[in-house]
Amino acid sequence: QVQLVESGGGLVQAGGSLRLSCAASGRTFSVMGWFRQAPGKEREFVATINWSGSNTYYANSVKGRFTISRDNAENTVYLQMNSLKPEDTAVYYCAAAGSVALRTISSDYNYWGQGTQVTVSS
Repeated sequence: QVQLVESGGGLVQAGGSLRLSCAASGRTFSVMGWFRQAPGKEREFVATINWSGSNTYYANSVKGRFTISRDNAENTVYLQMNSLKPEDTAVYYCAAAGSVALRTISSDYNYWGQGTQVTVSS
């Protein structure tokens, strides 16, 4: 049974940092990604990473501030978020895809975590 469990969310002031973790169990995945959903908005892509970590891709809104990484020995993917802004406030979801190519569309991901809340105060 596949499970993705996120952790690390919380409340932080603007300009601060948070590190999200996503622990996967049940199998390993070539491509992992992070998405987020703010109240009243659609879920949007944040970042994605391939198996080796050699290839990553970010949404323009987070490029240069967020870093996605993974530890395959621990079957865990991370999202380091720096210089946080109030507009980064959302529920952040970890997702896993069976493909080998990076994916930015939510429907391309097969498994999802339950989400973790990130709130950035101004």
